Amino acid sequence: MGKPKIFVLDTNVILHDHKAIRKFRDNDLVIPVAVIEEVDKFKKGTDALSYHARGFMRDLDRITNGKFFGEEGLPIGKDLGRIKVEPNHPFEGEYAGFFTDDIPDHRILGTAMWVRDHHPGTFVALVTKDINLRMKAKAIGMAVQDYLTDKVQDDHVEEAQREIRTMEAASDVLQELSYGPDTSVDWQRVVKTRPYPNQMFKLCWAGDREEIVCARYDAHRERIVLVKNREAYGIRPRNDEQKFALDALTNPNVELVSLTGGAGTGKTLLALAAALAQEKDYEQIFLSRPTVILGNQDLGFLPGDQKQKMSPFLQPLFDNLNVIKGQFRPTSKEAQRIDAMLTQEKLIIEPLAYIRGRSLGRCFFIIDEAQNLTPHEMKTIITRAGEGTKMVFTGDIFQIDQPYLDQWSNGLTHLGEKMHGQQLFQHVFLRKGERSELSELAAKLL
Repeated sequence: MGKPKIFVLDTNVILHDHKAIRKFRDNDLVIPVAVIEEVDKFKKGTDALSYHARGFMRDLDRITNGKFFGEEGLPIGKDLGRIKVEPNHPFEGEYAGFFTDDIPDHRILGTAMWVRDHHPGTFVALVTKDINLRMKAKAIGMAVQDYLTDKVQDDHVEEAQREIRTMEAASDVLQELSYGPDTSVDWQRVVKTRPYPNQMFKLCWAGDREEIVCARYDAHRERIVLVKNREAYGIRPRNDEQKFALDALTNPNVELVSLTGGAGTGKTLLALAAALAQEKDYEQIFLSRPTVILGNQDLGFLPGDQKQKMSPFLQPLFDNLNVIKGQFRPTSKEAQRIDAMLTQEKLIIEPLAYIRGRSLGRCFFIIDEAQNLTPHEMKTIITRAGEGTKMVFTGDIFQIDQPYLDQWSNGLTHLGEKMHGQQLFQHVFLRKGERSELSELAAKLL
């Protein structure tokens, strides 16, 4: 067994995962005092960052339990390393004037270099999710790493984008699947190994890749069933992926759906249309998205009350609702029903930051821009689901606004990785933009 390493943790690692100190095996950890000072600024909030700040400080308090860290630090737990809070140390020698600004990042980096220089023969690395800090560390020769514990591997991300299996099928199978009495066939007539629950297929006739039959494995029936081209509140699928998405959104056996894809692929529109089409099956429809509040930023400078402050962030959701209303005349019963649901608060559109304390029983819950959620926030939301609730997460993992998340570590990617193969879950990657020809062209070329 190799000699334990020493990892110096940045603030953003702790605010991303307060249990991070227990995920470095038998290696030792150093927490610069600058990190404690930064964490202290977050402890009084009500968002996820504050949750992690408080969780970390409680855990650190349990570890100390009246003891001092001393020179060697204190044991974190069984089969784990030791942890120590290290006073801030300035840059020494040739790096003394390298950075002119006295900021927490530089104090953390200076302390990491001090730890390295005072532990010769031991591998010491700074762990941070801040790309800029990683570049600064590399510039002065300090070993630095990203926090990789909750990152999904590259090949798994790619697999999630091509999970629909395209293959040829026998003519009699396609005939029975398309026109049989229950539009389904035994899975063994299509594939040799049992598919995973809700696995999607594009089946084509031998020698003809143009005519496609869409199908899905139903684990409850142990049969591959036809995915029909259906309509939801005036919205019809425009491609095969949208057909799969609408099938998942209207399948009562699938309680958790994730839809990913670029701008204009119809993720939110399909989810909202499916919710409206099934509104009689649910007590409420929630349509929400994370705002900068989840990033611990104050919105107090915006004018007006809560609804007015949140209006700019929620406008894209209202835009999707207006697209659906636009399918009908203003005097039609469908358009009037949407207005009635808004008035009666059966359809609620509000920021994700304000769902705390709400009961989510028998709700159709849509979370847009879910790629901006951390894995912990994703878990917090899903675990609030009561009996009869359906949850839908939509987003584009390549358009992330949170500074310490990326396509491998965000909550939406994490969800697809952990829930893959579960009967209650289905993920669909929407490839083709359908907003307009101009939108699709821009997405490809710009």
